[in-house]
Amino acid sequence: MEEAAAGDQSNLSGVQHVMLVLSGKGGVGKSTITTELALSLRHAGKKVGILDVDLCGPSIPRMFKVQDSDVHQCDSGWVPVFVDQERSISLMSIGFLLEKPDDAVVWRGPKKNALIKQFVADVAWGELDFLIVDTPPGTSDEHISTVEALRPYKPLGAILVTTPQAVAVGDVRRELTFCKKMGLRVLGIVENMSGFVCPHCSECTNIFSKGGGEELAKYAGVPFLGSVPLDPQLGQSLEEGRDFIREFPQSSAFPALAHIAQQVLDSASQRSS
Repeated sequence: MEEAAAGDQSNLSGVQHVMLVLSGKGGVGKSTITTELALSLRHAGKKVGILDVDLCGPSIPRMFKVQDSDVHQCDSGWVPVFVDQERSISLMSIGFLLEKPDDAVVWRGPKKNALIKQFVADVAWGELDFLIVDTPPGTSDEHISTVEALRPYKPLGAILVTTPQAVAVGDVRRELTFCKKMGLRVLGIVENMSGFVCPHCSECTNIFSKGGGEELAKYAGVPFLGSVPLDPQLGQSLEEGRDFIREFPQSSAFPALAHIAQQVLDSASQRSS
């Protein structure tokens, strides 16, 4: 990142690359892809932050098993929550700011937008290789506010997540239009929940049809980053806040997730060179 573009005193001046995880559809696994991408980048030796701007459904704290953590203040703003002693992954989410985990965020647009701007400006991330921004579904106020607030920091781009079926692909097509209108580069499309590989016979059953994400990538002229199959071990890891990348390298989802992370690293190195 060109630090001069955003000012030397910014809390994001120590962040090398910012990227967003988007989808026009809810329930396609944006937070799953965000979590596993962060873990994959950590295993590649990178320091990663996750900014969770899904204000109505913050699931990132739970996926890292730090949902009971509190956010503290420092001279330069909010201190993010670290998931390990090495401080290799740090998180910020509205989930840490709610008095009770079941509290609903019943806010109109202006209040949501103000918090997003505060998240971007006031979190003391320190030195990071990557900041991944996990977003809610759609192309609404929150997305516009997030992209506009991050624009001075020249984001690396956006990863779009879909599932294979036509209704999800149609919604993600609208997200592509949003990226184009906002001048946000698309790093590529990920097809999540792409078939179920039987753990006993290794046969793949395409529960939600097949290939919609790859077809959309060809249609839009953007990279297809890969297909991530449904995997019970992945679901269990997220439920229990475990490190899937470290614990299940033999899983059917592991090669796809590792390949997505490698393509992100390649995009970052091309930009830096």
